[in-house]
Amino acid sequence: MAPASFLFCSDPLRPGRPDPRFAPEAAAARRAGAQVVAVDHDVLISGDAKAAVGRVPRDSGPYWYRGWMVPAARYEELEQALLARGCSLLTTPTAYRAAHELPGWYGTFAGLTPRSVWCALPSSGGPPDAPSLSRLAEPLGPGPGIVKDFVKSRKHEWHEACFVPELSDTDRLARVVGRFVELQGDFLAGGVVLRAYEPFVAGGEARVWWVDGDPVRVTAHPDTPGRVPAPGLDAVGAAVRRLGCRWVTTDLALREDGVWRVVEVGDGQVSGLPAGDDGEALFGALPAS
Repeated sequence: MAPASFLFCSDPLRPGRPDPRFAPEAAAARRAGAQVVAVDHDVLISGDAKAAVGRVPRDSGPYWYRGWMVPAARYEELEQALLARGCSLLTTPTAYRAAHELPGWYGTFAGLTPRSVWCALPSSGGPPDAPSLSRLAEPLGPGPGIVKDFVKSRKHEWHEACFVPELSDTDRLARVVGRFVELQGDFLAGGVVLRAYEPFVAGGEARVWWVDGDPVRVTAHPDTPGRVPAPGLDAVGAAVRRLGCRWVTTDLALREDGVWRVVEVGDGQVSGLPAGDDGEALFGALPAS
């Protein structure tokens, strides 16, 4: 298999080099025979995609992106800027949004993941009011829940901005959602998601890396780098193939009743590896086209 080409986020202080966070991965990609080119993530996020890809050689072929998360709209701008240089992304903007944002993947994984509802929010707007949140939560029924946006939660502020002990307690729900939206600020992705809470056993999550529908690696989740559970993958694999995205991750955890559940789906380009894992085997499994 021919080696792939990668766009890695550049070092803000030394734009020609990969960001220090991703430098070991860039080195591992080169060892796998890949071409590595730096793109300026900060400039891309600011809205100047043309300048962000200024170091990408013209007509240099299709690329996988690898780096910090990119809002879906900015990712589409990245694709357009690359096309203007005769290049492209191997994960299309449509596929990126499908794997990166919960509304894009939830329907495909509905039987394998906690029940969820959501509403979009304008980037400059505040949280939904209490009556709107009450109506939103109603399909989930009574019981505890989790608050997140289309991409991330704030689980490190668990009681303040993530966990709701009882979704029918509208005042408490509104306080948690309001605090979540406040803390996310300009980084709020898409809107508000409410998920039914499911209790998982201790032992960490497994992050499964899928390329063209095949599980090419199972790693620890970055939050629990010393723990690598071994979940069954048949049902999850069928859902990944239905989703149809080329490079994705699924985070799986064991529920207290012994059932493996999909906690999160992500685009592989922006999913994190556990500390100390440079991804060399992963990058070698990615095709060049």
